[in-house]
Amino acid sequence: MFRPALATPIILLLAFICVRAQSLDASPHYQPGQNVSGTIRVWGHGSFKRDFMGQLMKYWTEGFRKYQPGIRIENRMYGTASAIGALYTGAGDLAILGEEIQAAPAAAFERVMGYPPFGIEIATGSLDVRYFDYAHVFFVHKDNPLSKLSLTQLDAIFGNEHKRGSRNIRTWGDLGLPGEWKDKPITPYGWRIDDDFAIYLQDALLMGSHKWNCDLREFEHINNPDGSIYEHGQRILDALAKDPYGIGVSSLLFKHSQVKPLALSVTDSGPYYEATIENLITRKYPFTRIIPAYINRVPGKPVDPRVREFLRYILSYEGQQDILREGGYLQLSDEAVRAQLKKLE
Repeated sequence: MFRPALATPIILLLAFICVRAQSLDASPHYQPGQNVSGTIRVWGHGSFKRDFMGQLMKYWTEGFRKYQPGIRIENRMYGTASAIGALYTGAGDLAILGEEIQAAPAAAFERVMGYPPFGIEIATGSLDVRYFDYAHVFFVHKDNPLSKLSLTQLDAIFGNEHKRGSRNIRTWGDLGLPGEWKDKPITPYGWRIDDDFAIYLQDALLMGSHKWNCDLREFEHINNPDGSIYEHGQRILDALAKDPYGIGVSSLLFKHSQVKPLALSVTDSGPYYEATIENLITRKYPFTRIIPAYINRVPGKPVDPRVREFLRYILSYEGQQDILREGGYLQLSDEAVRAQLKKLE
């Protein structure tokens, strides 16, 4: 039986660490803008069963308190769904989400407060880490000759309204594949359309359209009798492995030898990018996930000094290094850090 050389994963790991560490070199070190004290109540991504951001919050808390010993941070990470509500009810000072904010909680906040929540990007989503919002990757069967697609083409395959200006693409011939592929219908595989992942794609791919291809085959998690979960991303690629004429969205986490990921471009003219750590941090890959924090800031008023200093720490070299050390999410690029610091000021 063939076994990959041990050196290969070691080399990949070293390259992974190198790419992530190099991008932090120009990040500003944390220097307190002012000394602050009191309590910061943080709500967000987590649950009683899985403390998704618990270790990262521990690193951030310990690191921040070295500079601001008068601060106490209450970690109330009960889930992204509870985070924005905690802000507009006054129960929380800072909401850290596990995904981009959705329209419903944003609208609820604005109905109550009369203005939108104030957001700061604090991390890049993961490449392929379970429970840490990962990049959406599109796959075809290993025998499919395609290697790349544009978002316009993907919208034409998975959607039915085509706000990107295309038309229905329903056969492989519509994409220019000749011979035996020409008349074969394309079978799209994806998340259940009311899943958070599908809601993200409605915005990021379909440009807000709710009109999916009627032939879309939807997948959700299956809870096994032994307590394990057959995850929807795995189910999608397992189904795709049996269908040479299918295309599916999933994660590199579930990649196997019977399927291959596609490079993607925003426009038909390129450039095309694969889902890699570097392309996520620099946001060249179109379906890079962004992890935000939100606060209740009255327009025109300054940010609460305690929260501002904590966010400045998270955006600093030290805070972004904590992300690297925890290993779930990816750090922000230096350009993104500068933009977020400017928003805080």
